[in-house]
Amino acid sequence: MDATQTLRPRTAADIAALVRRAGSQPVTVIAGGHGPWSHLPAEGMRIDLSAMDAVQVEDTLVRVGGGATWGAVADALAGHGLAISSGDTRSVGVGGLTLGGGIGWMVRAWGLASDQLVGAQVVTAAGDVVEASADENPDLFWALRGGGGNFGIVTRFDFRAHRLPGIAFGEYLIGDEADRGAVLRALRDVLRDAPRELTVTFMDVPAMDPSAPAGARLAAVWADADPGALESVLAPVTSLDGVVGDVSTPAYREILMEAPQPPDPDAAPPGFLGGNGLFRELDDALIDRLVAFRATYPASVIFLRSLGGAFGDVAQEDSPFPAREATWFAMAAGFDVPGMLDEATRTAILADADAIAAGRLAEYGNFAPSERPDAVPGMFTEAAYRRLRETKARWDPQNVFRRNHNIPA
Repeated sequence: MDATQTLRPRTAADIAALVRRAGSQPVTVIAGGHGPWSHLPAEGMRIDLSAMDAVQVEDTLVRVGGGATWGAVADALAGHGLAISSGDTRSVGVGGLTLGGGIGWMVRAWGLASDQLVGAQVVTAAGDVVEASADENPDLFWALRGGGGNFGIVTRFDFRAHRLPGIAFGEYLIGDEADRGAVLRALRDVLRDAPRELTVTFMDVPAMDPSAPAGARLAAVWADADPGALESVLAPVTSLDGVVGDVSTPAYREILMEAPQPPDPDAAPPGFLGGNGLFRELDDALIDRLVAFRATYPASVIFLRSLGGAFGDVAQEDSPFPAREATWFAMAAGFDVPGMLDEATRTAILADADAIAAGRLAEYGNFAPSERPDAVPGMFTEAAYRRLRETKARWDPQNVFRRNHNIPA
């Protein structure tokens, strides 16, 4: 078989036959193609699940094909008054996000995308088609809820959706005159006691394209169509100098962003220097480092998402996803665009990003864009990593599914 060929099966049986044909050679799975994993160098068999994108709604049970994107899911659920906490961008694949955990707009209201998973159909490394749930192959089901794509090809995800009569959505620009450290401190203080209906994102980015101009922005979602409640709880932040915006009541699907531009399948994304972490607290030292990082490097980005609420309700041992005691996710990174950075700047960016990451409880694998085998244990607790390796040994002893944040048997 041509090593560069991309195969697009339409059924689980088709995939099972392909996996049996692959034998022990690696199998790369593309489910959405939103992120840099879709640009992995060709090796072994490459399976694109995009033809398997059906979304079926049965009351609050939602069956989603392994190749569906979150935009398609949101569209399908809108007519039913339902939603699932998902990725922020329409083009994000359901499979990759869910298998890695999935921190989304409703993470404080409903938890991770993987927390809403109640079952799955999986093609195993042996080429068998099996079901996984709390009652059937429970070890496999546990591993799928945050352990990545190490254990098989998920051809169908079964989610329990939530009734959602509406949302309030706040969008605020943080002007150049605003003290970004003060904004983040006020935001942190609000989230310490905020109802779980509130989830917020803060991002400060360089100019990337017309749809994503440079600057700092705050976005907030209230899991109910009550703009007054959102305005009231955010008042300590929005009253600060330089913070300007308003609150609307869009449909949930309308807050999922379009991809900035169609990805070029033949072009690798720019380098990304930095890292991310799940943090117990957004303390003053972390805030100062994040703000300084963005100010120091023009081609850098910082991104924060509030946690807590339903995210912390799940017992640590109930899924592989780490750091359930974390209250914030934060990322700091620089774009390594050819010709923009010299070696000294690259070294400095990495050193400052490492200093930020030093205080994290764990790394979030979905925001780690490259294969780094030595870093994978830091994406889980020690107990979860041991259990994941035991599960890997049972379901994929030859490590067929290794083109990911790989967990060896």
